[in-house]
Amino acid sequence: MNTDTRSDHSDNDDCMLTLYGKPISSRLLLGTAQYPSPKSLLNSIKSAGTGIVTVSVRRESGGKQTGQHFWELLTQTGCRLLPNTAGCRSVKEAITTAQMARELFDTTWIKLEVIGNDDTLQPDVFGLIDAAKELCSQGFDVFPYTTDDLIVGEKLIAAGCQVLMPWGAPIGSGRGLQNPKALESYRRYFADVPLVIDAGIGLPSHASQAMEMGYDAVLLNTAVAGSGNPEQMAHAFSMAVHAGRTAYLASPIEPRDMAQPSTPLAGTPFWIE
Repeated sequence: MNTDTRSDHSDNDDCMLTLYGKPISSRLLLGTAQYPSPKSLLNSIKSAGTGIVTVSVRRESGGKQTGQHFWELLTQTGCRLLPNTAGCRSVKEAITTAQMARELFDTTWIKLEVIGNDDTLQPDVFGLIDAAKELCSQGFDVFPYTTDDLIVGEKLIAAGCQVLMPWGAPIGSGRGLQNPKALESYRRYFADVPLVIDAGIGLPSHASQAMEMGYDAVLLNTAVAGSGNPEQMAHAFSMAVHAGRTAYLASPIEPRDMAQPSTPLAGTPFWIE
Protein backbone atom coordinates (compact mmCIF):
# COMPACT_ATOMS: atom_id res chain seq x y z
CA MET A 1 0.00 0.00 0.00
CA ASN A 2 1.06 3.61 -0.58
CA THR A 3 2.30 5.08 2.70
CA ASP A 4 2.14 8.72 1.59
CA THR A 5 0.19 10.67 4.19
CA ARG A 6 -1.89 12.45 1.55
CA SER A 7 -4.34 10.51 -0.58
CA ASP A 8 -3.85 10.83 -4.33
CA HIS A 9 -7.57 10.89 -5.12
CA SER A 10 -8.31 14.04 -3.12
CA ASP A 11 -5.36 16.41 -3.17
CA ASN A 12 -7.39 19.59 -3.51
CA ASP A 13 -10.90 20.95 -3.27
CA ASP A 14 -11.13 21.06 -7.06
CA CYS A 15 -11.03 17.26 -6.96
CA MET A 16 -14.51 16.22 -5.84
CA LEU A 17 -14.85 13.11 -3.71
CA THR A 18 -15.62 10.12 -5.90
CA LEU A 19 -17.07 6.88 -4.54
CA TYR A 20 -17.47 3.93 -6.90
CA GLY A 21 -17.16 6.25 -9.86
CA LYS A 22 -19.85 8.66 -8.62
CA PRO A 23 -18.95 12.28 -7.76
CA ILE A 24 -20.18 13.27 -4.30
CA SER A 25 -20.88 16.91 -3.54
CA SER A 26 -20.41 16.73 0.25
CA ARG A 27 -18.01 14.94 2.56
CA LEU A 28 -20.67 14.66 5.27
CA LEU A 29 -22.87 11.55 5.03
CA LEU A 30 -26.00 11.48 7.15
CA GLY A 31 -28.14 8.73 8.65
CA THR A 32 -31.94 8.99 8.65
CA ALA A 33 -32.98 7.23 11.87
CA GLN A 34 -34.30 8.57 15.18
CA TYR A 35 -35.32 12.06 14.06
CA PRO A 36 -38.19 13.59 16.05
CA SER A 37 -40.26 14.19 12.89
CA PRO A 38 -40.11 13.90 9.09
CA LYS A 39 -39.84 17.68 8.89
CA SER A 40 -36.85 17.65 11.22
CA LEU A 41 -35.19 15.00 9.06
CA LEU A 42 -35.68 16.97 5.84
CA ASN A 43 -34.49 20.21 7.43
CA SER A 44 -31.42 18.48 8.87
CA ILE A 45 -30.47 16.99 5.51
CA LYS A 46 -30.80 20.44 3.96
CA SER A 47 -28.76 22.08 6.73
CA ALA A 48 -26.04 19.45 6.42
CA GLY A 49 -25.82 19.91 2.67
CA THR A 50 -25.18 16.20 2.40
CA GLY A 51 -25.20 14.31 -0.88
CA ILE A 52 -25.65 10.82 0.61
CA VAL A 53 -28.11 9.54 3.20
CA THR A 54 -28.21 6.06 4.65
CA VAL A 55 -31.40 4.11 5.18
CA SER A 56 -32.13 0.88 7.03
CA VAL A 57 -33.60 -1.75 4.73
CA ARG A 58 -35.28 -3.52 7.63
CA ARG A 59 -37.15 -0.45 8.80
CA GLU A 60 -38.43 0.40 5.34
CA SER A 61 -39.48 -3.13 4.45
CA GLY A 62 -41.27 -3.71 7.74
CA GLY A 63 -44.50 -2.05 6.75
CA LYS A 64 -45.49 -1.39 3.17
CA GLN A 65 -47.29 1.89 3.67
CA THR A 66 -44.76 3.31 6.14
CA GLY A 67 -41.84 2.24 3.99
CA GLN A 68 -43.37 3.76 0.86
CA HIS A 69 -43.99 7.06 2.64
CA PHE A 70 -40.41 7.17 3.89
CA TRP A 71 -39.07 6.39 0.43
CA GLU A 72 -41.10 9.24 -1.05
CA LEU A 73 -39.81 11.54 1.70
CA LEU A 74 -36.19 10.77 0.91
CA THR A 75 -36.65 11.25 -2.84
CA GLN A 76 -37.54 14.87 -2.08
CA THR A 77 -34.00 15.49 -0.84
CA GLY A 78 -32.29 14.67 -4.13
CA CYS A 79 -29.63 12.76 -2.18
CA ARG A 80 -28.10 9.48 -3.27
CA LEU A 81 -29.35 6.64 -1.06
CA LEU A 82 -26.99 4.26 0.68
CA PRO A 83 -29.09 1.39 2.09
CA ASN A 84 -27.50 -0.55 4.93
CA THR A 85 -27.74 -4.00 6.48
CA ALA A 86 -28.07 -2.64 10.03
CA GLY A 87 -28.93 -5.29 12.60
CA CYS A 88 -27.65 -8.24 10.57
CA ARG A 89 -25.64 -10.74 12.59
CA SER A 90 -24.76 -13.37 10.02
CA VAL A 91 -23.34 -13.50 6.52
CA LYS A 92 -26.52 -15.03 5.11
CA GLU A 93 -28.71 -12.40 6.75
CA ALA A 94 -26.54 -9.55 5.45
CA ILE A 95 -26.48 -10.89 1.90
CA THR A 96 -30.25 -11.42 1.84
CA THR A 97 -30.82 -7.89 3.17
CA ALA A 98 -28.48 -6.43 0.56
CA GLN A 99 -30.37 -8.23 -2.20
CA MET A 100 -33.63 -6.81 -0.85
CA ALA A 101 -32.11 -3.33 -0.86
CA ARG A 102 -31.07 -3.64 -4.50
CA GLU A 103 -34.64 -4.45 -5.49
CA LEU A 104 -36.25 -1.93 -3.16
CA PHE A 105 -34.06 1.08 -3.92
CA ASP A 106 -32.78 0.14 -7.38
CA THR A 107 -29.13 0.63 -6.42
CA THR A 108 -26.01 -1.52 -6.24
CA TRP A 109 -24.70 0.55 -3.33
CA ILE A 110 -24.83 -1.13 0.07
CA LYS A 111 -23.40 -0.20 3.45
CA LEU A 112 -22.46 -3.61 4.78
CA GLU A 113 -22.84 -4.29 8.50
CA VAL A 114 -22.35 -7.68 10.12
CA ILE A 115 -22.60 -7.15 13.88
CA GLY A 116 -20.60 -9.39 16.19
CA ASN A 117 -21.34 -8.02 19.66
CA ASP A 118 -24.64 -6.79 21.07
CA ASP A 119 -23.10 -4.42 23.63
CA THR A 120 -20.56 -2.61 21.46
CA LEU A 121 -22.12 -3.34 18.05
CA GLN A 122 -18.57 -4.09 16.93
CA PRO A 123 -18.37 -5.60 13.45
CA ASP A 124 -17.85 -9.33 13.07
CA VAL A 125 -14.87 -8.85 10.77
CA PHE A 126 -14.73 -12.51 9.73
CA GLY A 127 -18.35 -12.49 8.61
CA LEU A 128 -17.88 -9.03 7.12
CA ILE A 129 -15.09 -10.22 4.83
CA ASP A 130 -17.08 -13.28 3.71
CA ALA A 131 -20.19 -11.21 3.03
CA ALA A 132 -18.21 -8.52 1.20
CA LYS A 133 -16.56 -11.10 -1.04
CA GLU A 134 -19.92 -12.61 -2.02
CA LEU A 135 -21.68 -9.27 -2.55
CA CYS A 136 -18.83 -7.88 -4.66
CA SER A 137 -19.03 -11.00 -6.83
CA GLN A 138 -22.74 -10.25 -7.30
CA GLY A 139 -22.02 -6.75 -8.58
CA PHE A 140 -22.65 -4.74 -5.42
CA ASP A 141 -20.68 -1.62 -4.56
CA VAL A 142 -19.87 -2.41 -0.95
CA PHE A 143 -19.23 0.14 1.80
CA PRO A 144 -18.04 -2.05 4.70
CA TYR A 145 -18.45 -0.89 8.29
CA THR A 146 -15.25 -2.21 9.82
CA THR A 147 -12.68 -1.72 12.57
CA ASP A 148 -9.30 0.04 12.27
CA ASP A 149 -7.47 -3.27 11.77
CA LEU A 150 -5.10 -3.04 8.80
CA ILE A 151 -5.25 -6.74 7.91
CA VAL A 152 -9.03 -6.71 7.82
CA GLY A 153 -8.87 -3.65 5.60
CA GLU A 154 -6.50 -5.43 3.23
CA LYS A 155 -8.81 -8.43 2.99
CA LEU A 156 -11.81 -6.20 2.28
CA ILE A 157 -9.92 -4.50 -0.53
CA ALA A 158 -8.91 -7.92 -1.88
CA ALA A 159 -12.59 -8.96 -1.73
CA GLY A 160 -13.45 -6.10 -4.10
CA CYS A 161 -14.33 -3.17 -1.82
CA GLN A 162 -13.20 0.22 -3.13
CA VAL A 163 -14.16 2.13 0.03
CA LEU A 164 -13.43 1.39 3.69
CA MET A 165 -15.47 2.69 6.64
CA PRO A 166 -13.59 2.21 9.93
CA TRP A 167 -15.37 3.04 13.16
CA GLY A 168 -14.33 5.91 15.40
CA ALA A 169 -16.11 4.44 18.43
CA PRO A 170 -19.14 2.19 19.08
CA ILE A 171 -22.29 3.16 17.19
CA GLY A 172 -24.24 5.92 18.92
CA SER A 173 -21.70 6.32 21.72
CA GLY A 174 -20.64 9.87 20.81
CA ARG A 175 -17.11 9.20 22.08
CA GLY A 176 -15.36 10.47 18.99
CA LEU A 177 -12.11 8.94 17.75
CA GLN A 178 -11.16 6.47 20.49
CA ASN A 179 -7.95 5.31 18.84
CA PRO A 180 -6.58 8.26 16.85
CA LYS A 181 -3.09 6.78 16.45
CA ALA A 182 -4.52 3.65 14.83
CA LEU A 183 -6.75 5.76 12.58
CA GLU A 184 -3.78 7.89 11.53
CA SER A 185 -1.88 4.71 10.62
CA TYR A 186 -4.95 3.45 8.74
CA ARG A 187 -5.06 6.64 6.68
CA ARG A 188 -1.36 6.43 5.81
CA TYR A 189 -1.55 2.73 4.98
CA PHE A 190 -4.59 3.02 2.71
CA ALA A 191 -3.44 6.29 1.14
CA ASP A 192 -5.11 5.59 -2.22
CA VAL A 193 -8.42 4.29 -0.85
CA PRO A 194 -11.42 6.52 0.00
CA LEU A 195 -11.89 6.28 3.78
CA VAL A 196 -15.02 7.28 5.70
CA ILE A 197 -15.16 7.44 9.49
CA ASP A 198 -18.35 5.67 10.46
CA ALA A 199 -19.84 5.50 13.98
CA GLY A 200 -19.01 7.08 17.31
CA ILE A 201 -18.89 10.72 16.23
CA GLY A 202 -20.55 12.91 18.86
CA LEU A 203 -19.34 16.47 18.32
CA PRO A 204 -18.41 18.61 15.33
CA SER A 205 -14.86 18.72 16.71
CA HIS A 206 -14.68 14.91 16.34
CA ALA A 207 -15.62 15.20 12.67
CA SER A 208 -13.12 17.99 12.13
CA GLN A 209 -10.39 15.88 13.76
CA ALA A 210 -11.08 13.01 11.35
CA MET A 211 -10.94 15.34 8.36
CA GLU A 212 -7.71 16.93 9.60
CA MET A 213 -6.19 13.43 9.56
CA GLY A 214 -6.97 13.21 5.86
CA TYR A 215 -10.10 11.08 5.97
CA ASP A 216 -12.30 11.65 2.96
CA ALA A 217 -15.66 11.88 4.72
CA VAL A 218 -17.57 11.13 7.91
CA LEU A 219 -20.88 9.35 8.38
CA LEU A 220 -23.01 10.09 11.41
CA ASN A 221 -26.58 9.83 12.62
CA THR A 222 -27.18 9.92 16.38
CA ALA A 223 -25.06 13.04 16.95
CA VAL A 224 -27.53 15.01 14.81
CA ALA A 225 -30.82 13.16 15.25
CA GLY A 226 -30.40 12.83 19.02
CA SER A 227 -29.39 16.43 19.66
CA GLY A 228 -31.67 19.13 21.03
CA ASN A 229 -31.74 20.89 17.67
CA PRO A 230 -30.99 18.51 14.79
CA GLU A 231 -31.12 21.18 12.07
CA GLN A 232 -28.64 23.41 13.90
CA MET A 233 -26.36 20.50 14.75
CA ALA A 234 -26.38 19.32 11.14
CA HIS A 235 -25.20 22.75 10.06
CA ALA A 236 -22.48 22.71 12.73
CA PHE A 237 -21.20 19.36 11.43
CA SER A 238 -21.23 20.66 7.88
CA MET A 239 -18.99 23.56 8.86
CA ALA A 240 -16.73 21.29 10.93
CA VAL A 241 -16.19 18.87 8.05
CA HIS A 242 -15.37 21.76 5.72
CA ALA A 243 -12.99 23.31 8.26
CA GLY A 244 -11.20 20.02 8.89
CA ARG A 245 -10.82 19.31 5.20
CA THR A 246 -9.53 22.81 4.50
CA ALA A 247 -7.01 22.53 7.34
CA TYR A 248 -5.75 19.20 5.99
CA LEU A 249 -5.25 20.66 2.52
CA ALA A 250 -3.38 23.61 4.04
CA SER A 251 -0.68 21.25 5.43
CA PRO A 252 -0.75 22.07 9.18
CA ILE A 253 2.49 22.52 11.12
CA GLU A 254 3.90 19.47 12.91
CA PRO A 255 3.66 19.39 16.72
CA ARG A 256 6.90 20.27 18.52
CA ASP A 257 8.26 19.40 21.94
CA MET A 258 9.81 22.81 22.45
CA ALA A 259 8.57 26.34 21.99
CA GLN A 260 9.45 28.20 18.82
CA PRO A 261 9.14 32.01 18.88
CA SER A 262 6.89 33.53 16.27
CA THR A 263 9.14 36.58 16.20
CA PRO A 264 12.80 35.79 15.37
CA LEU A 265 15.38 36.87 17.95
CA ALA A 266 17.96 37.71 15.29
CA GLY A 267 18.05 41.44 14.67
CA THR A 268 16.32 42.27 17.94
CA PRO A 269 17.69 45.63 19.24
CA PHE A 270 19.34 45.66 22.65
CA TRP A 271 21.13 48.23 24.80
CA ILE A 272 24.33 47.98 26.79
CA GLU A 273 24.52 50.11 29.91
